[in-house]
Amino acid sequence: MLEPSNNNELPPIPGKRYFTIGEVSELCDVKPHVLRYWEQEFPQLKPVKRRGNRRYYQRQDVIMIRQIRSLLYEQGYTIGGARLQLSEPNNKDEEKLNPQVLREICTELEDVLELLKT
Repeated sequence: MLEPSNNNELPPIPGKRYFTIGEVSELCDVKPHVLRYWEQEFPQLKPVKRRGNRRYYQRQDVIMIRQIRSLLYEQGYTIGGARLQLSEPNNKDEEKLNPQVLREICTELEDVLELLKT
């Protein structure tokens, strides 16, 4: 597992619509059983479930998982504290964007610009 200070080394999120639990596990450097546990603890995390109860995560789920990971592993919050941080609408920490999220947004915007140019 990555050291907490190395969260910026997570791979970029590919431009797919749905991700399996294995893919999300690799993208967020969190084991699948931890992802399943976080689904129970964080009401914001609700992957789509299809045949055979298979989970399919969307981009916003992956971003949420990275935020949860940052709160727990980097900032030292407990599960309850992280849940509270994510649920407070006027939280000052929410106004600060994670540098990795900013880089991903920039990359996506550059990709969209390239598509529009062609």
